[in-house]
Amino acid sequence: MNDIIQLNESEFASQVLQAPGPVLVDFYAPWCGPCKMLSPLLEQLAAEFRARVKFVKVNVDDAPGLAMRHQITGVPTVMLFRGGLVLDTFVGLPNPRTLKRRLEELAPAPAAATA
Repeated sequence: MNDIIQLNESEFASQVLQAPGPVLVDFYAPWCGPCKMLSPLLEQLAAEFRARVKFVKVNVDDAPGLAMRHQITGVPTVMLFRGGLVLDTFVGLPNPRTLKRRLEELAPAPAAATA
């Protein structure tokens, strides 16, 4: 099951800017080698954070207005949003541990029940 939603320009505001919780946006291009290398990591994180963080992808070739509005100068660019605000930006391939740690800070796991 794919936990990452592909968005176009018309869906961005409702799916990202108006989302109630944290959203990770992967701005990518289909011809971009590093973007392809990032995909497996994002799929793994999307499965791990399924109930806590929304994961979306935006093809910058199909959404040049979004790329311009968010000042995307290189791909991949990963942006973390909450409440319509950009909380963090990673340009290029992010360090997997750093990205996971940042997601944990934005959307901590519910405390486990103790026996």
